[in-house]
Amino acid sequence: MKKKRSLFKIIGPGLLIAATGVGAGDLAGGAFAGSKLGLAVLWAVLLGAAFKYVITEGLARWQLVSGETLLEGALLRFGKFVQIFFLFYLVLWSYTVGSALINACGVAGHALFPIFDDHTTGKIFWGIVHSLAGFLLIRFGRFSVFEKVMSVLILFMFITTLLTAILSGPEIIELIKGSFIPSIPEYLDSNNINQGPSWTLALIGGVGGTLTILCYGYWIRENNREGKEQISLTRIDLLTAYFITALFGISMVIIASGSNIDKQSSSLLIVNLASILESTLGKTGSIIFLIGAWSAIFSSLLGVWQSVPYLFADFIMIFQFKGKIGNYKSKVIDTRALPYRLYLFLLASIPLTGLFWKFVTVQKIYAIFGAFIVPLTAIALLILNNKKIMTSEYKNSLLNNLILIIIVMFFILLGFPEIMKLFQGFIR
Repeated sequence: MKKKRSLFKIIGPGLLIAATGVGAGDLAGGAFAGSKLGLAVLWAVLLGAAFKYVITEGLARWQLVSGETLLEGALLRFGKFVQIFFLFYLVLWSYTVGSALINACGVAGHALFPIFDDHTTGKIFWGIVHSLAGFLLIRFGRFSVFEKVMSVLILFMFITTLLTAILSGPEIIELIKGSFIPSIPEYLDSNNINQGPSWTLALIGGVGGTLTILCYGYWIRENNREGKEQISLTRIDLLTAYFITALFGISMVIIASGSNIDKQSSSLLIVNLASILESTLGKTGSIIFLIGAWSAIFSSLLGVWQSVPYLFADFIMIFQFKGKIGNYKSKVIDTRALPYRLYLFLLASIPLTGLFWKFVTVQKIYAIFGAFIVPLTAIALLILNNKKIMTSEYKNSLLNNLILIIIVMFFILLGFPEIMKLFQGFIR
């Protein structure tokens, strides 16, 4: 019994970041990319997970050495303009990710319990139910309860989704080629525009979460993990987290590869996939997939509802601070205080309006818009983890810096053009 507690203490925060990051982005992004591009983009899942590991390890290392969260380190040193920009980004991101998660929960709920004949009505009803349930659990439940619920959900998610992928019987040669030989297949939309790079970027950006990676620092604080001696433990924790993340993303691409998800009925994503699986794996296989999909999505919603208010509450403390940086006292966020609870309420309510958007549109906006945080965080780590406050032993290594530069360049060269295409599409 003691070993079990010790193991959970090591990988507890990592399980939270895996359960939160693995959800709507990985399921929808993996399913749409798998349906449109096939197994050839499995490398994008592995790359996305590797990128997120390097970034999360860097922010955890900064916090354990400096005693400040990455948000505190960046906003205190980069000035008021960056603080205001972060707040603007946080609000927009919260709306897009909240809408995406509520939409995805609505689709999953309707797939498991189709009590309405109309799919849109079912999505709206179950989306509201899940958002309210998440709000009540976070608002009135303890952190320990949240951890236990998330652990159960990620167990269901991991086992059922992996089992479904195995039962799907993927071609081993194609699996290996797609994982280790990077390529971006062409996929032309109705306007004869190649959407292959766009869906590949969405897959990389959605794997393992976006802004929620910053919340890992708050979760290790909740587990009383402080000091340089905790760095090795944290690396084991994160390796476990992103191993689970990569396996889930790969499983979703495998499950959806070869299927034809009708873009006009994309709100039926999970229903369509379940129907396809039922024809090949039987009713049991279909139900297994639905349970895993629901577990992934609802755990992601719970994780976002619980963690993102930390960022807002931390921002409020930083914005109000007027003294010198060295005098700033980093504190554990009080989840009973007004800033945390206010943002939790707004996060669980305002994005409900996104239920009236098309599911595929919400998912793509969320994945691509959320991808902004990856290069921005990489830039912050390039600056902060090379400062004097980090002793030579804990500064970025040459390899760390090289990978972070590659991450920034990757999103500039591939991501920026695709984001511009998305904005141009809205203007039209």
